[in-house]
Amino acid sequence: MGYGLLAAAIAAEVTATTAMKYSEGFSRLWPSLVTVVGYVLAFALLAQTLKTLSIGTAYAIWAGVGTAAVALIGILWMGESAGPAKLLGVALIIAGVVVLNLGGAH
Repeated sequence: MGYGLLAAAIAAEVTATTAMKYSEGFSRLWPSLVTVVGYVLAFALLAQTLKTLSIGTAYAIWAGVGTAAVALIGILWMGESAGPAKLLGVALIIAGVVVLNLGGAH
């Protein structure tokens, strides 16, 4: 249950961050609303996740997977560069999350 809530929190945060790009500095209504609702939902779900998962593990996964996902969205759909350093950084984030989970995170 905790990991399901965490996945939903990550999805909400990634959606909010992506919408923020389209809000044009909060000057466009709908993307701005998606940003605000997405972040509120993300933090509410993260708070529920912390009832069953340790804060260090949950936050590391939330931040790491969210960061990697937003970086990949930027590369795949927003025309951002995909240089070797950026791709290595995303790979290292993903590796770090995997290592956290293999390390017996509770």
